[in-house]
Formats: sequence, structure tokens, C-alpha cells
Amino acid sequence: MPTIATLQRANHGGGFRAYGLRAAAALINPFLGVDHAWMSEPTFPPHSHAGFSAVSYVFLDSETGISNRDSIGTRNLIQPGGLHWTTAGRGIVHEEVPAETGKTVHSLQIFVNLPRDRQDMPPAALSLDPQNIPSIQLPGAKVRVPVGNYGEIRSPLNPPTEVTMLDISLEDGAELNVPVVKGHCIFVMPIYGTVEVEAQRFDREDLKLPVFTAQNTPHRITLGAPQGDAKVMLFSGSPLPFL
Repeated sequence: MPTIATLQRANHGGGFRAYGLRAAAALINPFLGVDHAWMSEPTFPPHSHAGFSAVSYVFLDSETGISNRDSIGTRNLIQPGGLHWTTAGRGIVHEEVPAETGKTVHSLQIFVNLPRDRQDMPPAALSLDPQNIPSIQLPGAKVRVPVGNYGEIRSPLNPPTEVTMLDISLEDGAELNVPVVKGHCIFVMPIYGTVEVEAQRFDREDLKLPVFTAQNTPHRITLGAPQGDAKVMLFSGSPLPFL
């Protein structure tokens, strides 16, 4: 049975709202937090990170992309369907704003721990454009693989922390079995619609999501869409020691 984690609503002015998974790092390790966000105007001034990675994933249905810049000289557009991984390491300053005025970015902001021996590494940036993110079409389901792998389908990204992030779309009534690697923690975030995870139902507005702690053997979890189309993000990774 999963442990249930709680989401918090967050708003900043009139241009940013989010469902945030925070204060649960010990439970979702190696992830530190995830914000499912909508941003329609520049919200956060240039800010610094150190000792972990900050990842931006823009959903395919986003009205616009993210204009990203940082203190190591990166200047790029994170397009709808694309991903940008910022390894803060010993420290980086970055800023992300909607690429087009008056349009809304629909994205995830994901924070990932670094192994102890990499927490003071030089800052770096990795990007994947939408067309370079592999996907697989299955009966009633589509799985995009921005990071990590789904079976034999593997993302070309090589991040400093080995994790998997899957963007899963389910048609009404469909089910999908997702393999889980031995020793990996896994959690599922509803993006829209109602999703059934191991026979328990979750919806974004319920402000809850399931977390499965690491097990000593490989296993599978079953996702379903019991009442209409649904989309979820699935996250997994091997827990890291905290300092």
C-alpha cells in the first residue's frame, strides 16, 4: 500500500499558481520537491541554487515555452514538450519567464538531490527539445520519457542523479502496468483527470498523491483511467543519503 503525500496550493501575484509537493523530501528521496505550475508573467527574479538540480519540464499543452538564462551563460527556449536540467552544484543563478507575453506556461518545476560527491561539482545545464524526447504508444496509453527509461525506451539525457520521469496519458478506461526497479522509490502526480493507482483513486484537486517506498525486489504498479481521459507524471529513483 502507498503512503499518501499532501500537495499545497501556492499563488504568487496574479501570474503564478501551483500545486506544490514540498516538505516531503525524506519520503520522495532522491527528489526534493515538485511544483505543478501555471505561469503567465515573470514571477521570480533571478535567484540562486546550490547543492542540487532544478529541472523544468514544459507540458505539450502549454501555450508558450520558457525563456531561460543563467549565470554560466545559458540562454535558451524550453519549448512545450521540452525539458531543461540545471545542475546547481557549487552554485548557479538563473531566471525563467514565459517566452511570449500574455500566454501561460504549463510546467513542472522539479528539484532533485545530488549524490554527496557531486554536490560541489561545477554548475552545468542539459536540455532536450520536444522532438528528442522518446515516446511509446500503447493500447489506450502514451508514455513520454523525458528522463530515465520505460522498459527498453530510454531518454538520451544523462543527468548527474539517476532518476526516471514519465509523462503518461491514459484514455478513458485504459490501464497501464509500470515496471519499478529494485530499490527505487516511486510516486505519481495527477496532472488532470482521475487516475486509479493500485485500486485507489486520485485527482489533482484532492491535493493527495501516492508514494511507494523502495522495495528489495522489482515490481509493478498499475495505473488506470476509470472515468475519462487522465494524465499523470510518474517519478522514480534510488534514495540518496542526506547530509
